[in-house]
Amino acid sequence: MDPRIIEGFRTAAIASIADALDKATGRRGYMAHEIKNRINDKRMVGPAATVLHAPTREFLPPTMALDLIDESAPGSVICIGMHGDVDVAVWGGLMTAGAFANGHAGAVLDAGVRDIPEIRRDYDLPVFARTVSPGTTLGRTQTIAAQVPVMVGGLLVHPGDLVVGDIDGVCVIPPDAAEEVLKLAQEIDAREAEQAKLIVEAKSLRQGLAKYGRI
Repeated sequence: MDPRIIEGFRTAAIASIADALDKATGRRGYMAHEIKNRINDKRMVGPAATVLHAPTREFLPPTMALDLIDESAPGSVICIGMHGDVDVAVWGGLMTAGAFANGHAGAVLDAGVRDIPEIRRDYDLPVFARTVSPGTTLGRTQTIAAQVPVMVGGLLVHPGDLVVGDIDGVCVIPPDAAEEVLKLAQEIDAREAEQAKLIVEAKSLRQGLAKYGRI
């Protein structure tokens, strides 16, 4: 993906991106509200690298996730889908250390994260997760596939999709729609800035709505 497009998504508002995805793709492009940044308020932008967990009773390390962290291009967002119990930590301090060392943008998990104090203290890397859990994956889940489409936060995330998140939520942008979505989102941001200025100057919300037709 053009680095200029990625850079543009670093400043476009998440709400504007969500609205732009509605218009450009005709479908919802934002994850469920349970997917929250559990570490900080930082913006996260990068292409998805995906892995899938499924239940097991064997004590198996999450090999595919560990390999993905080491093998994905710098700037990736590691996206982990889950078949089964979401109250288990598929991500923790050591995986964050690996992601940090490899220059990744963050992680998005349809399950739990643990070691939050350690991650905040040592890495400050964005980790968006459905839950927070102290429970290990060992004896509970195993990684069964990497770089395949996975469900995260109610959205199907494909490898290479652009993932953008901040405290407002997480959006997923298909590469073939990224340029159009960014253009629309930037236009929305510009119109809203003008509208907000008019509302403040006129001391009238209704006047701003009447002129710009947006709420």
